[in-house]
Parts: sequence; structure tokens; C-alpha cells
Amino acid sequence: QVQLVESGGGLVQAGGSLRLSCAASGRTFIPYAMGWFRQAPGKESEFVSAINWGSTITFYADSVKGRFTISADNVKNTVNLQMNSLNPEDTAVYYCARYHNAWIANMDENPAYWGPGTQVTVSS
Repeated sequence: QVQLVESGGGLVQAGGSLRLSCAASGRTFIPYAMGWFRQAPGKESEFVSAINWGSTITFYADSVKGRFTISADNVKNTVNLQMNSLNPEDTAVYYCARYHNAWIANMDENPAYWGPGTQVTVSS
């Protein structure tokens, strides 16, 4: 089974920072692209960021570019999202996702597996 568990969410004031982490189960270290999505109440799921196998190519939504940084440690089976300069519009449940393959062609690729999510709330 594939298990993804997010951590690091919480309440932060506008302008503050949070670091999300996603831990993947298993000990085989199979290469997969990983990503982050978010969903606010009343809104559709929104792509945030993704990273291909090897951490050489990353993708960011325009809304977070320059503020968020995605990184991965394939040995530890973790993917992280450093979020800086947060604003209330970033408030959402953030989901870690694993794609079908090691590489994704674009940000529209659909993931294969999802974590349960972690709440991020940014107060004004």
C-alpha cells in the first residue's frame, strides 16, 4: 500500500512561514514525482507545486511562485514545501500527492495517490 502523511500545518499570521512535510511509507524507494495541492472551502482543488524524480525540475503555480519552495529527499522518502510570505489567500487544506511516474510533463498531470491533508490557516 502507498501511504502519504502530511505534517507541519497550523495557524500563522500573514507574512509568516510554515514548512510542510510529506512522509511516504515503504522501503523500496521507487522513483516517483511528488506534488502539493490545496483546497479551500467552496473552491476546487488547486495545484501548488511539484517536483520530478531527482529534484532537478520543479513546478509552481503562479500564485505561489517566489514564495514557496518544494524539495525532496528520495532516500528519506519525504517531500517538503517551504512556505514564506504567507497571506490569507493561502489558507487551505494542503495535500501531498504521488504521481504515476518519475516525471510529469506539466502541472496538469493527475496524481495517483493522495495524503489525508494538513490544514494551513493564515490570519490577517
